[in-house]
Amino acid sequence: MVAVARTFTLFGIAAHEVHVEVDVGGGLPAFSLVGLPDVAVRESRERVRAAVSNSGFDFPMRRITASLAPANLRKAGPGFDLAIAAALLAASGQLSDSPLDRFWLAGELALDGTVRPVPGVLAMAEEARRRGAAGIAVAAGNAAEATLVEGLEVVPLETLGQLEELGQGALEPVERSRLPAATPNGAGPAHADIADLRGQPYLRHALEIAAAGGHSILMVGPPGGGKSLAARRLPSLLPPLGRDEAIEVTRIASVCGRPPTPGTLAARPYRAPHHTVSAAGLVGGGNPPRAGEVTLAHGGVLFLDELGEFSRQALEALRQPLEEGRITVTRARHTIELPCRFMLVAASNPCPCGRGEGARGCRCQEASVRRYEAKLSGALADRIDISVAIEQPSAEAMRSAPGEPS
Repeated sequence: MVAVARTFTLFGIAAHEVHVEVDVGGGLPAFSLVGLPDVAVRESRERVRAAVSNSGFDFPMRRITASLAPANLRKAGPGFDLAIAAALLAASGQLSDSPLDRFWLAGELALDGTVRPVPGVLAMAEEARRRGAAGIAVAAGNAAEATLVEGLEVVPLETLGQLEELGQGALEPVERSRLPAATPNGAGPAHADIADLRGQPYLRHALEIAAAGGHSILMVGPPGGGKSLAARRLPSLLPPLGRDEAIEVTRIASVCGRPPTPGTLAARPYRAPHHTVSAAGLVGGGNPPRAGEVTLAHGGVLFLDELGEFSRQALEALRQPLEEGRITVTRARHTIELPCRFMLVAASNPCPCGRGEGARGCRCQEASVRRYEAKLSGALADRIDISVAIEQPSAEAMRSAPGEPS
């Protein structure tokens, strides 16, 4: 007997429909999984076997073939467990087909049958709605995220055994989530106020202009001048996210394995990768391609501290994202387009030692200073709208009263 369940695979920041077809036939006991599964998907055979047995069902000792269609699309991640188990139970006559007809399934199974959350549920729910699905059944930890999609019934599952209740209509869908109330600006709980920036009125004015026009900005000055402090407070000068922007930012964070927390939807992202980041880590890449830091900063701020320490290859990869607001990642089998409209905030020392060429204590040779400055090519510099030179504020200026709040 053959049963079919519908689930999703993630590709880039989008979800794609996958049909899980399970056949339970005669022959020696075996469990085969086909359809370009990765290691995590192939290992689902053992998770499904244990979860089915520990949930009060009988695992059929027959020849089982599970096909993930379309066969030419690579499947990755543990989110197929729930759909495979549901189709297996339906094919063996232990579960009716009714929940498989109405609901799409997404969830990882623990060995005791507990349904665990998976990344990218918001993208999955949007895909289910586009495909005309009546509803989606997900782990209880993913339910609030899925209900952000309008016009879709969302049923939370705690255990695999609740599939029987799902088929009988005994499980109540959860109420649709509402976006948190927007903050007065784009800052989240972790972003402090611009009033903390003292003794730097010129830098503060430059940040206000950058925020007003969405301009990229480069700050050049010695350590202790307040560059990092200013960058962390820039989101507080930006307007709050609109609903569509908030949904898009949340979808990106969810697909990348950073599930939203309370208040996330009302805040703009702030990303500050280390200077050792690779070009693929910064703009996206890998096989299959994954989103990079520029996509995670979409709608917010990307801060590159110690700009001269980043590799030339990583910095040059920023040209297309800054120019077009999107990045196209092409690999042998796949091509994806990722959104990345962000504000670039960069900070750099005036020379390798940080004191500044000609300053007291600076021993940097002229050639080393030129190499340090050459990390920023002319093509990339043309895409940075504002460049501001700052100095370390005096102790008296630091003791001054805080300025106007964000």
